[in-house]
Amino acid sequence: MRYKISLHKSDEGYSASVPWLPGCWSQGATEAEAIDNIKDAIREYLSVVQDRLKGAEVREVEVSI
Repeated sequence: MRYKISLHKSDEGYSASVPWLPGCWSQGATEAEAIDNIKDAIREYLSVVQDRLKGAEVREVEVSI
């Protein structure tokens, strides 16, 4: 899957967040490190979501923008 991320450079390095996944963010000293770290954060975020869905009746919907 592909996710849009937001990268911000500061004096300390880079921060990265995923606008579509509230609370999913990370950081790194370099842009490459921040991107690698946000990939890990996305995987962990989605793992938690999967755990929360266990036992639930799940449906998918399609939305046009």
